Amino acid sequence: MARNPGSAAVRRCPTAGPAGVHPLSRKSRTLSIEAVRSGLRADCASCFGLCCVALPFAASADFAVGKEAGRPCANLREDFSCGIHARLREEGFAGCTVFDCFGAGQKVSRTTFDGRDWRRDPATARQMFQVFPLMRQLHELLWYVTEALALPAATPVHGELRGALRRLDRLTAGSAETLLATDVAAVRDEVNALLLRAGDLARAEVPGPRRNHRGADLIGARLRGADLRGASLRGALLIAADLTGADLRTADLIGADLRDARLDGADLTGALFLTQAQLNAARGDAATRLPATLTRPAHW
Repeated sequence: MARNPGSAAVRRCPTAGPAGVHPLSRKSRTLSIEAVRSGLRADCASCFGLCCVALPFAASADFAVGKEAGRPCANLREDFSCGIHARLREEGFAGCTVFDCFGAGQKVSRTTFDGRDWRRDPATARQMFQVFPLMRQLHELLWYVTEALALPAATPVHGELRGALRRLDRLTAGSAETLLATDVAAVRDEVNALLLRAGDLARAEVPGPRRNHRGADLIGARLRGADLRGASLRGALLIAADLTGADLRTADLIGADLRDARLDGADLTGALFLTQAQLNAARGDAATRLPATLTRPAHW
């Protein structure tokens, strides 16, 4: 999937600390949110092209061709960069531009497998490709937990969230065997309960009635100028929905599908659990207001 063209994979993760200790794995009584965040940003140059190999995709509007899991994409170069990175959308691979591994690629490549790549050490390939999607889920949960810890209104659950952060940290620093033996679905359920409580506490600060569209089918919905402050849009299907000028401040957007949703002039400042991948999948313009932690997609 999306990679930086011509950048060779380095032998050591740039976010590693002294003696190669990753900031997510240091033994301490507290974890620095900043250190955690630094490890959740994808660094394609430190990854062995895992999203381009381990994951399957089907020929569709998002992918010009399909491939099965474990087979390298035809566009993957020998140095693990993408041969069409600068023209992914033009070549029919828009799906690559909206994927985010949350730093799982370099974590598996540099920490779990200690820099052994699947091309030079083929014996690692099968296990590495199995571990990557699990690590990606755990890193995504880490990202959401750090988001929840930044919510002042969620203070009542901050203690439990910090505990979840420590447990997730230990899991992601474990061996491949430990990761493969982990019931990631159960971990997600446990953490999601905390995220739901954190989101509800934040939304409760919005005065007046708050819409509940959790899991709703809003494909193509006309929501132009809608007041969605404090709304629950968790898991909602907002594909191609018209949210032009909508107010989405403090709306819970965890898991919402925003593919091709119109966000022109919408206000997303303070939106809960919004990810860069969701923005990349949507359509917006220069007037769209974004959270300070996210960037305006280049195709807007």
